[in-house]
This record gives sequence, C-alpha cells and structure tokens, in this order.
Amino acid sequence: MEKNNNEKIDNTEAISISEIPPEKIKEALEWKKGFMSFALVEKSYYEVLFPKYRESYLSEIWPGLVSILKKHEIRCELNLPQGKMSAETTRKTWDPFIILKVRDLLKLLARSVPLAQGIRILEDGVGCDIIKIDSFVSSKERFLKRRQRLIGPNGATLKALELLTKCYIIVQGNTVATLGPIKSLKDVKKIVEDCMCNIHPVYNIKTLMIKNELLKNEELKTESWDRFLPKFKRLVQKKKITKPKKKKKEYTPFPPPQQPRKIDLEMATGEYFIRQEKEREAAKLAKIQEKKDSKRNISELDSNSQDNKTNNAKKLKVTQKKQEKQKEIEADIQLNREKRRVVRQEKKLQYQQQFKPTKKSQNNQQEETNFKKTAEKIKIDLQNKKSLTNNSKSKRNQSN
Repeated sequence: MEKNNNEKIDNTEAISISEIPPEKIKEALEWKKGFMSFALVEKSYYEVLFPKYRESYLSEIWPGLVSILKKHEIRCELNLPQGKMSAETTRKTWDPFIILKVRDLLKLLARSVPLAQGIRILEDGVGCDIIKIDSFVSSKERFLKRRQRLIGPNGATLKALELLTKCYIIVQGNTVATLGPIKSLKDVKKIVEDCMCNIHPVYNIKTLMIKNELLKNEELKTESWDRFLPKFKRLVQKKKITKPKKKKKEYTPFPPPQQPRKIDLEMATGEYFIRQEKEREAAKLAKIQEKKDSKRNISELDSNSQDNKTNNAKKLKVTQKKQEKQKEIEADIQLNREKRRVVRQEKKLQYQQQFKPTKKSQNNQQEETNFKKTAEKIKIDLQNKKSLTNNSKSKRNQSN
C-alpha cells in the first residue's frame, strides 16, 4: 500500500501559476456577495469637497452614480450649497473595502475626472493617485511651461503615456490625477515628477516603449535590461559671453616717456605747499589745546582738594556738636538722679521725726548731721554744674 501511494505522489505534477490563465485567477480572488456572513459593526462615512465649476456636471451625473453604488449597498449624498459629496456604508453592504474605493471615486470626480473613467476605480487591481506639482518650481512662468511640456502639443504626450501605461491621466490646476493599474501608477508618477524637474517626458517614454517590447520576450524576463535601455546625459549649456576685441597698438622701438610722480603734480599745482602749512597749523593748535587741558586739570585738582578740606572741617564740627550734646544729656541724667536721692533722704528724716521724736540716740543725731552736710555738698555741686552748662551754651551760640 505504501508503495502504491508513493507511486501516485510521484506521478502527480505540480502546476505553476504561469500556466493558470489570468481570468481564472481574477475570478478566484474576486470578492462576491455572500462571502461576508454578518453585517458591518460600525458605519464608515467620508466627505469630499468639490469646486464650484463642477456643480453642473455633478448634478447631471449624480442619479447614475447613485444607481451604480446601490449595487454595492452604499448611500451617497450631494450637498450643493456647502459644496460636499458624502458616502457611507449601510447594514446591507457586503464588501468592507468598497467604501475606500468610493472615497477615491469622489476625489477623482472633484478633480474633473469623468464618471465613465472614474467607475474603473471600483474594480479590483485598479488604483488612483493625485500628484501635486506646484511645489517643484518657484516661479509661475516656469511652472506653466513645464506643465504644458507634460501635456504636449494637442495632448500628444499624455496620449502616448496613456497608451503605454494603460492609465487615464488628466492635468487640472496644480495637480495631476491618474487612474489605472497599480504597477503603472508608479511609472506615471516618476515621469510627471521628472518633467517638473526639467527632464523632458520623451526620454522616459522611450524607455517605457523598450521595456514593453522586452516584456514580450520570455527569454529576457529574468535577465537585466541595462544594456538595452538608453542612457541620457544631462547637458547644461553655458551661455557664450562675447568679449570685445582689443585693438592692437602700433609698434614703436622707443620706450614711452617717463610720467611725473604724484608729488610733482601737487608741487606744480601748489597743493603740496598748502597741505604742509595746514599740517603745521594743526600741530600748533594741538599743542595749545594740550596746555589748556593740563591747566584745567590742575585747577580741577586744587578745587577738589579745597572742597575736601571744607567737607572734612564740616564733618569735624558736626561730630563735636554731637559729642557736646551727649555730654549735656549725661550731665542732666546725673543731676536728676542726685535730686531724687536727696528727696528720698529728706522724706526719711521727716518720717523719723514724726513717729520717733523722743527716742533719739546719739548715733541718730550724728547720722542727721552727716546727712545734712552731704546734702549741702550735693546742692553746691549741682549749682556748679548748672553754671558750667550755661557757659558752654552761651559760647556755642556766640560761635554760631
């Protein structure tokens, strides 16, 4: 049994993809109704703005577009006052990817692509691209020339590109809208960008024609095509600057006469002597000015020294006055203290005389006599201090 099974496996031959016809491959990969067993969980919604000049065309086409999208169970609306086209999925949509295709269709319709060509985007294996061309060139005149070069005379270059790439191409304003197979979209984008970078599209068209012919030959499919493809060099033509021709001078065997020096010319006109006189006068004035400046500096130093002396004398007077005031305040404080002490002693004596007049001992009598003597001395000292303070005040007033 095992041998029979092995024999069966050996007899079977593997089928390559190249042998399968492309129509059957498309049928196998095509998404059909009924493949999706449940409805979409969430709603997808897209809006696209369109310019005002497309209102009339879109209003005519819109019923046909609604009927086409109804087959895929997609709802679409046209809002003319706001200038919007919108599309959204429903619960009955059976293709989850179709909403992205519809979004691209709305973008193409807004970029002046007709509906007959735009419907191709709903097919599998067809894509679109909107190429911006306004950022390649800064000046407007150069941009218009290169855009016209892409279109060609009577649209000849665009037609050639469409035939070679099997894409629909339309140039509108600052963009180029393309629609066709995904592989050929890359070639179209490269040709458009090269054209805006000052490379003529004819060179790229030639390479595309050669590549299409090489694809037909099955032997050369696996080999490199570098030897067959043309190599174009970019030549930058420099503008020729015509220089004026110099006239030849007549030949003379004798040397030219010696020209006068600059000083000789000045001496002949008299400028040399005038300039020397001016320099001398300027030197004299500079010396005089230096002497004046030195005198002024000396006088300023003297004045500053006198000012410093006066300031120092004023500061000494102020300090002396402050010291005298402090001494007066201290003397007043001492006088007040001694007055209080005398008053206390007198009050004590009065109190003793009132309550203890009979029992006076000899010691008490001596104390009283001593106290009276000290009180008289204090009074004399106070009178002397008052006289001194009055004399100092009178002297100060006289000095002021």
